[in-house]
Amino acid sequence: MNNVSKRVAALPPDKLAMLLQRLKTRDGEAVPPPAPVQASGSEWIVRYRPNEQAQLRLFCFPYAGGSASIFRSWLDALPAEVELCGIQLPGREYRLTRPAFTRIEPLIQELAQALIPYLDRPFAFYGHSMGALISFELARYLREQYGKQATCLYLAAYRAPQLPNPNIKIYHLPSEVFKVVLRADGIPEMILQNEELMQAMLPTLRADFELCDTYVYYDLPPLKCPLMIFGGLADVRVNQKDLEGWTIHTSATCQLAMLPGAHFFLHSEQDSLLNLISQDLRPRLNALAPVELMNT
Repeated sequence: MNNVSKRVAALPPDKLAMLLQRLKTRDGEAVPPPAPVQASGSEWIVRYRPNEQAQLRLFCFPYAGGSASIFRSWLDALPAEVELCGIQLPGREYRLTRPAFTRIEPLIQELAQALIPYLDRPFAFYGHSMGALISFELARYLREQYGKQATCLYLAAYRAPQLPNPNIKIYHLPSEVFKVVLRADGIPEMILQNEELMQAMLPTLRADFELCDTYVYYDLPPLKCPLMIFGGLADVRVNQKDLEGWTIHTSATCQLAMLPGAHFFLHSEQDSLLNLISQDLRPRLNALAPVELMNT
């Protein structure tokens, strides 16, 4: 084992988790350490720049194995009237010791309870891959149980939920199978071969894969909010046809934007992605009357 590998192996689990997140960012750019949870808030929600005057809150949900910190670099790219809120799922960063959920139903129920205090004004969701599935089901649950309707959903890199899963279920398979998937996602070989790092990350990754692989779609009336769907032109997991199926889930508009890049284009094409989201948000912000904030 070389000196670099020894230093990596000596890191505590939370630092190992952060290292993996950094290695998955655009061009090797490090993700800044996560901001502490707001003292008056929830451990589920990271408000990097709290803005009580915000016209709209954008809640962002990460991909499998991802954490809230992947969205921190979005802060200055969104309209000033938008408060960015990263969703911190159990099993990562400061919640590393909390077991990750393996089924979507209990996750959605707890998430909804955590978010309700922050839905005192218009809100939107961005979800990437697994995060898109969570965003969609959370939006439906909030509508059915609390009468809360999102302003818009931004869903990326996940096939329409009614479509069958074309992939084999791998969450229960040996670690080497996971390494094949992670290698395809671009994780460096030195990390894949580091047993200590893999042992720290695999429980959360397995849980996230299990959550997606055991998901069962059920019919509900379409949402009334617009959907904006994003895909990567080089994504070998999710193609354009998979994404076109989202149109049945809204009675409003459903736009599809294909960006250069593979499955994690939110890193490689971050500027383009955020430009599209900001362009879509600005007219929605202009349409929000001050009385709407007072009455929510």
